[in-house]
Amino acid sequence: MIEERNSRVFQFWRLHLVLFAMLLCVTAIGWKVSILHILERDFLQRQGDARTIRTVPLAANRGLITDRNGEPLAVSTPVQSIWVDPGQIIGETQVINFLAEELELNAEVLASSIEKNVTREFLYAKRRLSPADAGKILESQIDGVYAQQEYQRFYPQGEVTAHLVGFSNVDDIGQEGLELTYDKWLRGIPGRRQVMKDPRGHIIGELNTIETAQPGKNLELSIDFRLQNIAYRELKEEFITRRAKAASVVVLDVRTGEVLAMVNQPSYNPHNKSNMVDFSVLRNRAITDVFEPGSTIKAFTIAAALESGFYTPETLVETSPGWMMIGIDEVKDLFDYGTLTVGKVVTKSSNIGSSKIALQIGAEPIRDVLERVGFGQVAGTGFPGERGGVLPNLRRWSRIETATLSFGYGLSSSAMQLAQAYSVIADGGVRKPVSLLKLSDNAIEALPRERVLSETISNQILEILKTVVDSNQGGSAIEANVPFYTVAGKTGTAHVVGEFGYEENLHNSLFVGIAPASDPQIVVVVVVNEPKGEEHYGGQVAAPLFSKIVAGAMRILNIAPDNIPADQKPELSSIKS
Repeated sequence: MIEERNSRVFQFWRLHLVLFAMLLCVTAIGWKVSILHILERDFLQRQGDARTIRTVPLAANRGLITDRNGEPLAVSTPVQSIWVDPGQIIGETQVINFLAEELELNAEVLASSIEKNVTREFLYAKRRLSPADAGKILESQIDGVYAQQEYQRFYPQGEVTAHLVGFSNVDDIGQEGLELTYDKWLRGIPGRRQVMKDPRGHIIGELNTIETAQPGKNLELSIDFRLQNIAYRELKEEFITRRAKAASVVVLDVRTGEVLAMVNQPSYNPHNKSNMVDFSVLRNRAITDVFEPGSTIKAFTIAAALESGFYTPETLVETSPGWMMIGIDEVKDLFDYGTLTVGKVVTKSSNIGSSKIALQIGAEPIRDVLERVGFGQVAGTGFPGERGGVLPNLRRWSRIETATLSFGYGLSSSAMQLAQAYSVIADGGVRKPVSLLKLSDNAIEALPRERVLSETISNQILEILKTVVDSNQGGSAIEANVPFYTVAGKTGTAHVVGEFGYEENLHNSLFVGIAPASDPQIVVVVVVNEPKGEEHYGGQVAAPLFSKIVAGAMRILNIAPDNIPADQKPELSSIKS
């Protein structure tokens, strides 16, 4: 009886003890829940958001680069870049092999890269895929494999504008050309947005945009792509035909100083630089390379002579017998031209004539003219690697140094500088800045214009330069003539400096021309470096190329003919009507 009673009491207390313990557990849980819900709610909410809400970048679109007529030269297109979380896929051989196959990568290299970066949460697998190609990978919904939108630069005109426009790298940062010069202008400002991700890292919703991405500003260049294309095509053909080392063409607007075309050979494809061996092809030689300009300088030698008052265009200069000794050095002409007027010294490109004039007036007046028209100074375009060349400033000029300066040796110039200098003659003695960007009407009106030659002397030089392409005057560049247009210009042929001095069989062939000569609109500089073959004179190599480019330019720029033969005027008039 007693034992039965004790058993019931024990069971009673045991039941109540269990109930009491359960009550304590419920109370503890309730207390903890209350604390989490009331006291630690904000902290836990932040922690939860940190695991599900992410701030991701918004890529900014790089600014558009166009020619003066709106033709796109550099555009940015949206692409997808595949990235991985190394910690999530390390050791996943099947996943790594799948990625390597789809992305055309080496599986071992990819696995090694993932292993080396296992402590990181972000690693690019491959960048700049088309949305379609990236979509194939994302469809598999592999944990640890994600995509990020970026922009890829595309150059519709390829190698035709490569040297001028340049290119940007995989991070959309300018590396060459105007892409580098105006990188800050073109580069946009990235934005940020908040997204919600599931435990596997996939975006399941967009919450809000914290900061909107700001696209880069557009850049409108001065070049006319139609003219650029013609200049490039003609230059490339001549470059190949002549088996030259390099070549450049610059077309400059006389009125505004804008560069309407600038091309070089050899060129490159800005979309495929992986197999590039010779990085010298990246140089915009028209701006970065300098050379001795040879006889193209004679126009300024004669300008200095006319300024001196000792000479007029009709003053006679004796050049017989076609050679002369200056100390131990010989100066010679191609032929014995006999007695020439000052104007004919340029027409025939007589080194003897220019040397005698220089020895009479001295080197300083010639150097002064050259400096005034821009030699020895950078043109100020801001282009990377732009060079100003060398214009000597000797305390004492020897007689041979004075003579060689008069026909373009002992100084160096770029094709751009040569174009700017001749634009001074074309614009009546006025020098203005050179621009690679299109100028507004207001900017053109506000251009700083400096008179560096008198209008009278400039016009006299222009008339003399017309005779250079005139067969009736015995000019040295009759192949520079353009049908239905008057032109003026000057040839140049300069020996190239080698390891042991001037090379006898290596030359640079040049021609600088102005068209139309009756109302100058453009200046064109043609430089062909070290052409191979029997022909190497500027009148043989560079002048015909000038003619082809100018013929196309006159048509594109809609410039009316100024030299229509009398027997063809009625025919052309009927066409116009």
